[in-house]
Amino acid sequence: MDFAYLSLTELRKKLDHKEISSLELTRYFLARIKKSDLNAFVTVTEEEALAAAKDADDFISSPGENPFLCGIPYASKDLFCTKGIRTTASSKILDNYFPPYDATVTKKLNEQKSVLLGKTNLDEFAHGSSTETSAYGPSKNPWDSTRIPGGSSGGSTAAVGAGLSPWATATETGGSIRQPASLCGLSGWKPTYGRVSRYGVIAMASSLDSPGAVAYSVEDLARLAEVLAGQDEKDSTTSPVEVPAYSKKLSADVKGLKIGVPKEYFVDGMEDGVKQRVMEAIKEYEKMGAKIEEVSLPYTKFGSLVYAIVCPSEVSSNLARFDGIRYGHSTREAKNLLEVYEKSRAEGFGNEAKRRILTGTYVLSAGYYDAYYKKAQKVRSLIIKEFAEVFKKVDILACPSSPNVAIKLGHAKDNPLFGYIADQLNIPGSLAGLPALSIPCGFALPADGQANSLDGLPVGLQIIGPQWGEQKTFNAGYAYQQVTDWHKKHPGE
Repeated sequence: MDFAYLSLTELRKKLDHKEISSLELTRYFLARIKKSDLNAFVTVTEEEALAAAKDADDFISSPGENPFLCGIPYASKDLFCTKGIRTTASSKILDNYFPPYDATVTKKLNEQKSVLLGKTNLDEFAHGSSTETSAYGPSKNPWDSTRIPGGSSGGSTAAVGAGLSPWATATETGGSIRQPASLCGLSGWKPTYGRVSRYGVIAMASSLDSPGAVAYSVEDLARLAEVLAGQDEKDSTTSPVEVPAYSKKLSADVKGLKIGVPKEYFVDGMEDGVKQRVMEAIKEYEKMGAKIEEVSLPYTKFGSLVYAIVCPSEVSSNLARFDGIRYGHSTREAKNLLEVYEKSRAEGFGNEAKRRILTGTYVLSAGYYDAYYKKAQKVRSLIIKEFAEVFKKVDILACPSSPNVAIKLGHAKDNPLFGYIADQLNIPGSLAGLPALSIPCGFALPADGQANSLDGLPVGLQIIGPQWGEQKTFNAGYAYQQVTDWHKKHPGE
């Protein structure tokens, strides 16, 4: 039987009804991974996966209710620490790193008796939007292998998009879930900052990083959020706000829902096909009874500029710990301690990591902190306030997830500004710490007019909610997926 592209609810029923075992399911996905040429995985954990699947089958055969994810395989972005399992952040400086502990998200999934298939590829330390900064080569888009899957969670979206895994963990700093989910035709969830613990997730920018997930439907994401979200004593930025039963409160009724359409999010240079598909999706909401209102977020234009200062500053601070002494790559060429630091970092970090370290260190240096970093944080506060004011008028915002469909591999590799430009529609919401979704809303031809699919390449609709407004975003996405079937379209079908 073909188990690729089944929803998590469908897999749960099949496991509970003994129509399939976790061991059979795991072997099925491992076989698909071995046949794939998308470079979605950095590490495949076959031995550990088979052992975990057998353990899950034993649990399922015993009396009692099974955790929702028990026996269901998944893939994990290679930023999440996994005890005793190689965790690289797609960087040579961590090529030989085996964490002695699990990330909180990993721990929660282990408690569910989920089955880890492997660790997925990403832009090095999540620095990028195409996976082309990975030390292990780029991942490829499952709809067209000559194109990027997006990033930095490109390995996760390529894996799920190609049916190599039913779902995957992912992280966002400035669009790294929504943008690749859009380019790979998936549903992606970026939580409110502090909704999901960052403990054990290799840090990029600590005031922005938000662990989330990619799957086939909003319903799947709501179920995953119930498992992943919650306060963690090991992460002081997590909130005591109670985690609702998101999936039980899903509603397809959007009558009277006020949807804001920010005019600034339809940027110059946006591909016509992308704009057309997104506007069609917004019209669909109108047919369902939602009230559509154009809104303005003028500080949007400063989002990428603020991010270009705040993000490298925090990157510089977080990457200072990789010194060739405590763990990770250590040079063999050093003659003294200073050379250990210098050469280990020079050999271990890729160009994008070095670029961000240099930029961040400069911005934080004496004489420039007030001129750049402090000013950027003031503008960030204005962006946060602007969103708060808009959400007094509307319930959610609807706009594109990306200004374009997937571009050809190589286009972004030598363009340091690509990530900031590609994520310009996502960065303001990330700076404000807001929850958001990207859901498939159709297909469009790329700017070069060439695509492997007759219908073009996937386009994503972005839904942004107010702080702690996950339920609003889930409901809006769920409603759309009840009247459309874009989320059920998969490569090769």
